[in-house]
Amino acid sequence: MSSWGNGIKISVFGESHGTGIGVVIDGLPSGEKIDNEELLLQMGRRAPGKDKAATPRLEGDFPEILSGMLNGTTTGAPLCAVIRNTNTRSQDYGNILTCPRPAHADLTGYIRYSGFNDIRGGGHFSGRLTAPIVFAGAVCRQILSRRGINIAAHISSIGDIEDKRFDGTDIPTELTDRLSKAVFGLIDTKMEEPMRALIEECRMSQDSIGGTVECAVTGMPAGAGSPMFDGIENVISSIVFGIPAVKGIEFGSGFEGSRLRGSQNNDEFYYDGDTVKTRTNNHGGILGGISTGMPIIFRTAIKPTPSISRQQNTVDINEKKDTVLEIHGRHDPCIVVRAVPVIESAAAIAVINILKEVNKL
Repeated sequence: MSSWGNGIKISVFGESHGTGIGVVIDGLPSGEKIDNEELLLQMGRRAPGKDKAATPRLEGDFPEILSGMLNGTTTGAPLCAVIRNTNTRSQDYGNILTCPRPAHADLTGYIRYSGFNDIRGGGHFSGRLTAPIVFAGAVCRQILSRRGINIAAHISSIGDIEDKRFDGTDIPTELTDRLSKAVFGLIDTKMEEPMRALIEECRMSQDSIGGTVECAVTGMPAGAGSPMFDGIENVISSIVFGIPAVKGIEFGSGFEGSRLRGSQNNDEFYYDGDTVKTRTNNHGGILGGISTGMPIIFRTAIKPTPSISRQQNTVDINEKKDTVLEIHGRHDPCIVVRAVPVIESAAAIAVINILKEVNKL
């Protein structure tokens, strides 16, 4: 399935080297003003070809809105946008028609679709398909912002180099505003130089590096979400795992919390005026699948870019023998940097669905 959502549904279409890619968003409220400059800012944060940490494939990523908006305002009809592919080099992928790239979906796609899948640039499995997700998220986050809900993420780590983490009980608006516009988003900006140095080292050695992204949702009202199988963690996780290269997710104290005692991990309640808050936020703003009103915080693990220039061992499907593959094309030495706005966008789409489900939108 390339569709996701209940209250507000997105359907992503296209392939990396096809005519274009895009998204249909169904269920948006009518009468919502959408700032085009803000849309383009978010698209630009994800777009390739603008930084040494990214692939040199240069794409404008300009969304062409076909329906659902009139004079910059949502009409209530399905909102459809297409992003044309203008800088493809499909010849770079000729040698992977029968020789699947390690850690890519070439082999599984070949098996699943009997060899009819489009492998150019990864086809429908490509990270290029995150551009429509960012468009949809850019629309949703503007609607959420008017309701006091802000979303921001940062590069939590690249390799073993780590940024500071969000303070789970106090995330200033100035910080979320800065991060939500940044291209290389960090809480501690001094970490940019060593992170870039590591990425460059990997690029020069024909290798790649992974990392983590931490995301925060502030202003979420208490009481949103559901228990069991439709909780906030479930909803956010299900869309985040639709992002290529995501291999893990944790909320609040996450796996670290599993090493603590209850007395250390429990967040004690207190009254702040008439509002119940917690002194710490190991629960990540969610208890029983329902929001507590504290910031929702989660971290996502991003694997190293599978396409590296080094020779790798693989198989030849036609010849049914082992062989050696050298990958051509233009690829990110580190996906993490461009993944930040994608994670934010996925969170925005998830949150707007959660709120619509409980009539809090």
